[in-house]
Amino acid sequence: MKIDPSSPADLSAQIAGAIRDAIIGGDLIVDERLPSEAELADHFNVSRPTVREALKRLAAQSLIRTQRGASGGAFVNRLSFENAYAQQITTSTLLLSMNAVSFDTACEARFALERACAPLSALRRTADHLATMRAEIHRQQQPGLTDEAFCASDVAFHRALVDGASNPVLSYQLAGAVEAMQPLMNMITFTARSRGAIVAFHTELADAIEAGDASVADSALDRLEDYTRTLARDVMAARAAKANT
Repeated sequence: MKIDPSSPADLSAQIAGAIRDAIIGGDLIVDERLPSEAELADHFNVSRPTVREALKRLAAQSLIRTQRGASGGAFVNRLSFENAYAQQITTSTLLLSMNAVSFDTACEARFALERACAPLSALRRTADHLATMRAEIHRQQQPGLTDEAFCASDVAFHRALVDGASNPVLSYQLAGAVEAMQPLMNMITFTARSRGAIVAFHTELADAIEAGDASVADSALDRLEDYTRTLARDVMAARAAKANT
């Protein structure tokens, strides 16, 4: 493991990167104990606080875990897809908020990815996935549901559809699409959309997934995308007209 002391990059970031590369490359294996802070400080020729900061970076990425006691220290963690969801969502949210990503671009990406899951979900969904979808549809029909709660239920419904594909790689990749892109779309369209229309789309999707009919699920997603794009265009046109008055 090496770093470049002459590089302008933060030393703790370089150390974290070097250890991360060793984990990815298999030089450090799951459950292996890392050298002590003192040993790492000697190895990289840096101070212990710099090493400590590097270890904090790795722990924040769930790449290592720390244990106290005589047999404690820092150990290589087994990173799961579920534990990585939050990082994927955070990264996607930051990318969308910091860059000029148009509504149509985000919408296209989200539905293209979700359509990849729908046929698999129609074949592989479990009773629990279907029960979650049905429960969210029921929740969305409650008259006293706030806009925030309705949007959260909308995300939960599509999360269940994606997870029904029973493919952890797809679920991980779509964590950002569903839980970052979809809230972005809801922020723009929720004032104009019909809850009844959304419930109807969701019911059609759940029925298709339950029946194992991938083509009907795909068609429902197509029409939901068209509906979402139309709403966004109408909302933005109304905003532009109001701004010009």
